[in-house]
Amino acid sequence: MFATAATLTTPSFPQDLVEAIYELKKELNAVILAHYYQEGEIQDIADYIGDSLGLSQQAAKTKADVILFAGVHFMAETAKILNPDKLVLIPDLQAGCSLADSCPAEEFAAFKAKYPNHLVISYINCSAEVKALSDIICTSSNAVKIVKQIPPTQPIIFAPDRNLGRYVMEQTGRYDMILWEGSCIVHETFSEKKLVQLKVQHPEAKILAHPECEPPVLRHADFIGSTTALLKYVIDSKAKEFIIATEPGIIHQMKKAAPGKTFIPAPAENNCSCNECPYMRLNTLEKVYLALKNRAPAVDVPPPIREKALLPIQRMLEMS
Repeated sequence: MFATAATLTTPSFPQDLVEAIYELKKELNAVILAHYYQEGEIQDIADYIGDSLGLSQQAAKTKADVILFAGVHFMAETAKILNPDKLVLIPDLQAGCSLADSCPAEEFAAFKAKYPNHLVISYINCSAEVKALSDIICTSSNAVKIVKQIPPTQPIIFAPDRNLGRYVMEQTGRYDMILWEGSCIVHETFSEKKLVQLKVQHPEAKILAHPECEPPVLRHADFIGSTTALLKYVIDSKAKEFIIATEPGIIHQMKKAAPGKTFIPAPAENNCSCNECPYMRLNTLEKVYLALKNRAPAVDVPPPIREKALLPIQRMLEMS
């Protein structure tokens, strides 16, 4: 039976939404973990803000009974894998990831079977099922460090991001790595032509880029690194202007950490907001409140998948 206009109800929200979230968090003994790519108002209420590595480390050691993960689905899955007995919530269950979607588990299993002697290192931006098919998980913060710890005689499959894989190959000299051809829709959108034009307009600006960007963009970068590394760079740098080639949510923290500096989002190929992750932006402060209030939507991982996926995540944490 379809709901009619009369039967549909609109959620009501308290006047002070932030205070209500804090009260629910205290009542549930909950912790809010937020990625740098979230809206600023969500970052401002989080107990911890970070990149995928930092968020995984926090999820592994939290004493909270409930984890609300303000990020995308694979991040909440990782928290659940590390905390099977805790309630893990996500503000919007549709907050997925184009990069994770570009690597379906069944197709990746068939790909892996072609290289039976290869060690599988998967970027954390993948599904729990792909993690379960992997030997080691990595993030953009530690991918180079982890690959350097693998003996040169051990062949490697790197998945799912081809751009991060190419960057790791260049940094480690492991040009024999087999790459899965996945990519992130956000980091693919940056325009090299517009980036160069922006640099002409701001000749003193430093270009900072995430390694998920396409090679033509990376070759113009003054610094390449994870979101946490980019944040540290702007804090430590003597430069006053920065062009940021990653999801612009990180700029909120950059402005707070270095208030006297100017941050310019790198332009997309078209005149659009394509440099903003549409999945990250599905989360809102209202949805954070409703998730805590309703104890839903909850993220779960079937035990067989969880047990297999836990081992490569633990190896990452140990090797980091």
